Amino acid sequence: MGTTQRLTSRIPMIGDKTDRKDVVAVVKLHGVINPQPTPLARGVINLAAVETALTRAFDHDRLKAVALQINSPGGAPTQSGLIAERIRQLADKKNVPVLAFAEDLAASGGYWLACAADEIFAHRTSLVGSIGVISGGFGFTGLLDRFGVERRLYTAGKNKSRLDPFSPEKPEDVEWLGKLHNQLHEMFVDWVRERRGDRLTSEEELFTGDVWLGAKAQRLGLVDALGSLRDVLAERYPDAEIVFAEPKKPLLARLGIGAPAAALLDAVESRVAWSRFGL
Repeated sequence: MGTTQRLTSRIPMIGDKTDRKDVVAVVKLHGVINPQPTPLARGVINLAAVETALTRAFDHDRLKAVALQINSPGGAPTQSGLIAERIRQLADKKNVPVLAFAEDLAASGGYWLACAADEIFAHRTSLVGSIGVISGGFGFTGLLDRFGVERRLYTAGKNKSRLDPFSPEKPEDVEWLGKLHNQLHEMFVDWVRERRGDRLTSEEELFTGDVWLGAKAQRLGLVDALGSLRDVLAERYPDAEIVFAEPKKPLLARLGIGAPAAALLDAVESRVAWSRFGL
């Protein structure tokens, strides 16, 4: 080999990937799970909001694993299911492991998302669980009577106005809602059992809707181990590059413009969801 050949052989060619590191992609799932977008899409998790982040995370050529950084009090069950199913679709297609990391809270729908992972980790102070279903509202019949307001409601179909907040509550409507809750709860339990399998304990308290700190959640089999994202990934994949897959921001977010009234309502709803867990 001549001098020129020896020198040029040391120059990396365009497209040469020999020096590229393996990748662990991290997707942040932070906020309340809500099908409705916000003006700035902050603090809300739904499939539309996280689709681009998930796609980017699983699209790396040298992907070794995907990590889900979860901090959520839960929310809409359908969106929880859709996101979890999408994660499994992408993971099975790429044949890579998925690791979930609970931060402050992985509760209710937040834990549903965590179960999409092959392994779940939590900090010792994390709150994990809340495997149950909840809904709430207000009744305004007394308020209307106080101000002399008459409620007029016209429907076709005898059950069209179930649980109308401006009408007296009916026992049969409450019973109907309870049946829906029970059905959703059974689906939630089935999903947890499917994903966690024999790692779960047989304790009766497991599916009561309660939450536990990280160590107790580990004993119950809801999480596999205690640990933070950085520590676990550094131990498992010491030579891999950690990259964060961000979702594509909506136009208003890129412009820094939001609707103050809508943002205020979103903040109130979010505050209520987090406050149920003392956060």
